[in-house]
Amino acid sequence: METVQKWVRALVDEQETGLVFGDDRWSWAQTVGDAAARARVLAEYAKADEPLHVGVLMENTPEMVRALVSGAVGSHVTVGINATRRGEALARDIVHTDVNVLLTDDHHAPLVEGLDLGGIPVINVDDAAWAARAAEADRSVEGFADAVDTDTFVLIFTSGTSGDPKAVMVPHLLSTASVQVLAPSFGLGRDDVYYCAMPLFHSNAIVTSFALALASGGDLVIKRKFSASGLLPDIRKHGATFMNYIGKPLAYVLATPELDDDADNTLRVAYGNEATDRDIAEFSRRFGCTVTDGYGSTEGAVFIVRDENTPPGSIGKAVGGSTVWNRESREVCPPAVFDASGRVVNLDDAVGELVNPEGGGLFQGYYNDEASTKARLDGGVYWSGDLAYRDTEGNIFLAGRTDDWLRVDGENLATGPVERLMMRNDAISQAAVYSVPDEITGDRLMIALVLRENATLAPEEFERFLDEQADLSPKARPSLVRITAQMPTTATNKVIKRELRQVGAATTDEIWEREPRGTAYIKR
Repeated sequence: METVQKWVRALVDEQETGLVFGDDRWSWAQTVGDAAARARVLAEYAKADEPLHVGVLMENTPEMVRALVSGAVGSHVTVGINATRRGEALARDIVHTDVNVLLTDDHHAPLVEGLDLGGIPVINVDDAAWAARAAEADRSVEGFADAVDTDTFVLIFTSGTSGDPKAVMVPHLLSTASVQVLAPSFGLGRDDVYYCAMPLFHSNAIVTSFALALASGGDLVIKRKFSASGLLPDIRKHGATFMNYIGKPLAYVLATPELDDDADNTLRVAYGNEATDRDIAEFSRRFGCTVTDGYGSTEGAVFIVRDENTPPGSIGKAVGGSTVWNRESREVCPPAVFDASGRVVNLDDAVGELVNPEGGGLFQGYYNDEASTKARLDGGVYWSGDLAYRDTEGNIFLAGRTDDWLRVDGENLATGPVERLMMRNDAISQAAVYSVPDEITGDRLMIALVLRENATLAPEEFERFLDEQADLSPKARPSLVRITAQMPTTATNKVIKRELRQVGAATTDEIWEREPRGTAYIKR
């Protein structure tokens, strides 16, 4: 039985470099010893007959890694607190997850000052007192309870793109299962260097770079925060061979000027999710590496993988019995029918919700949220909240979240296909499609565009581009276009569409409006 704890125990005598942060390095033996000492100090905050929950409010720092490793050593639950939350929302996350003690640092300590945390102790890990307590504690990994693979390793909050985030109970098994798939697929092992700039309070970083480094004993290189311009210098400096991503980082990197020697680097594999087909191909070409984009939720219930036969626009085929269901009829949706131009002609019937009809898979529920857990597992089926459709070969195409199903002039539209279509324009780096209310048509389709660095796009050029897209439904032509420098995003680089909807056209950004019953765009 594999657990994260077992991996950590195996590294107790490993004197080779394990953790890297900037110019500083620690062996795995040092890191595990540091973590064990911290686990003993943290055990003092446990309550009788209750599991110890240790909150961590930090970015990717050595103390963040030690906190995660101490959870594995001490068999307690580490609660990843989203470092972008503020005020009452931040307090709610900490209190809701029954945190016994909160670890933070100089940078984040001001965020909790004055908040009502119900008496939860707060420790600043940058204070000398914390270092002194850890230095006096036993560094042995012996004497702690043995973990089993179904034990909760971390509580990870969902991204919260459509509402308050929920705390997923993530077992050791999710990390071990991930490693069992990724390591042999990419030939990863002890000699690899795992670069992690995605936040360690999210599952993407934990079940990829963090887990792969622990399982193999390879170097884990952490970056406090992701930097598009800093990625390639970091890869070269540390000799990184693997990186993880989530959301739009590839697009951010590709928006930087291309240089002739970009492919002169050590990176072999970039693994993550939510990159576009264009960005996957361009990143692979430009940096001379393999980019593999998969689909997997923090809940661990639905997994989809690509292969060499995956058609453009698809995220791949489901592993296991996951498929697309009609929520009302609870039946499998018919496959999509494509016309000669590639447009789906039976969207109303083909689009449904991505589900695992066999249940929750590795999903053990949302902590302290029985109602949300019950809704996610309605009728014994795992409902992902993602809209999708599939072709006759079982390839799945995402169509947005369930609140991305728009009703425009009597026709149902999904945002995903329209956003993918926009990536055919070389001037566009990112696109987000959403609705703004209209008393007559129901929804007006609005799109926010981020252009590539030094790129330009005029209204008449955008009109011509849309004219050339044979698979674009006439109803899917945006009524309003917003040209913006930056999308509102979560800490994991996912676009927060509810903020775009709230603002609508009431922004200082450049807005174009399509002529009534026409195709031309006029600047407001």
